[in-house]
Amino acid sequence: MGNQPSYNSLAQCNTKHVNLFTTCLVDQFAPQVGMAVISVLGTAGIEARLIEGQTCCGQPAFNSGFRDDARDVAWRFVELFEDTRGDIVCPSGSCVAMVRNYYPVLFRDDAEKARRAARLAGRVYEFSEFLVNVVGNADLGVEIPPTVATYHKCCHLLRELQVDEQPQLLLDYVSGLELVELERADVCCGFGGAFAVKMSDISAAMMAEKLSNIKRSGANKVIAGDTGCIMHLQGGLRRDGLNVQVLHLAEILAGRRSAGTGTCQLEDQD
Repeated sequence: MGNQPSYNSLAQCNTKHVNLFTTCLVDQFAPQVGMAVISVLGTAGIEARLIEGQTCCGQPAFNSGFRDDARDVAWRFVELFEDTRGDIVCPSGSCVAMVRNYYPVLFRDDAEKARRAARLAGRVYEFSEFLVNVVGNADLGVEIPPTVATYHKCCHLLRELQVDEQPQLLLDYVSGLELVELERADVCCGFGGAFAVKMSDISAAMMAEKLSNIKRSGANKVIAGDTGCIMHLQGGLRRDGLNVQVLHLAEILAGRRSAGTGTCQLEDQD
């Protein structure tokens, strides 16, 4: 990872607050993930500011081929967040990848919008990436009850952002956590957003392989970094009658602390 800050120290950066990009799935289906992110950031001495009125980054429309619709939604995201100060933290590799990697594609025919989108993208970080690469803080002093878990490497986080070592570094410092290897951990779980609907047979086969590997691992919890993957995996496990819980990395890192440990300030935007 090059010249990165020390991973076992307390917060070393000068960041006092960040802007939280919650994502659609967290907002609608997994608010506990957002609260866990706020708690963990608070432990690192960082206040999370929630920008009121935020919506989608445009990824679903973009992946479905509706580029004009995606462009409209993406531009709202740019206009809303470019008026903020400080870094933007998001608990989703796929949404961060959309902003960083595909906004340049959406706005390539408009030089001014492309410039503004690129400038904003430089401030957007995935949650684990921010903690390790920016804050320099992998040891959060987390303690949980004895837990055997395994880690699924979400595709966008790994392949689009090249974030691989950071989540595992954070988990290495969690007291009480026994992390067991997941066979083919870097292979897709079969979600892929619209892919799971358009290519349902292929998606189901990929899910079956992933569930078989989870079962063989002996873990009673699966940890991942994208809510879409988490929902997909949890649904498959329940359907197969497997008593295994799927959690976001932030939920593990929140440990025994209550969600109220961190602070969240609501930012009004015109």
